[in-house]
Amino acid sequence: MDTPLREPTFLILTALAREPMHGYAIIGEVAALSDGRLSLRPGTLYGALDRLTDAGLVEVDREETVDGRLRRYYRLSPSGDATLAAETERLRRNVEAATARLRTRQVQSLTPRTAGGLA
Repeated sequence: MDTPLREPTFLILTALAREPMHGYAIIGEVAALSDGRLSLRPGTLYGALDRLTDAGLVEVDREETVDGRLRRYYRLSPSGDATLAAETERLRRNVEAATARLRTRQVQSLTPRTAGGLA
């Protein structure tokens, strides 16, 4: 899977980093992680889980029957763990760079400037 990861993919992998989850739990966790900005529909989630499974980033953990319906739990694979860690590090470096630039800009805006070279 290529990086940078799209935000939904990043959040799905992040949701699975703590423990195996079934689809609707992943939907809820992604919504919580994104402070409600991202609401995955079931069809979108299961398509993403199929792609992530095919890419080797997610594995089926187990299946169980609940109220006569099959519930499949997914977990992060070792490759998914490494991909999430690499993407998290990439994003951390980007945030550090942006924060440093913003800090520099704020300091510059507080520095008094001489008016037209008249000192």
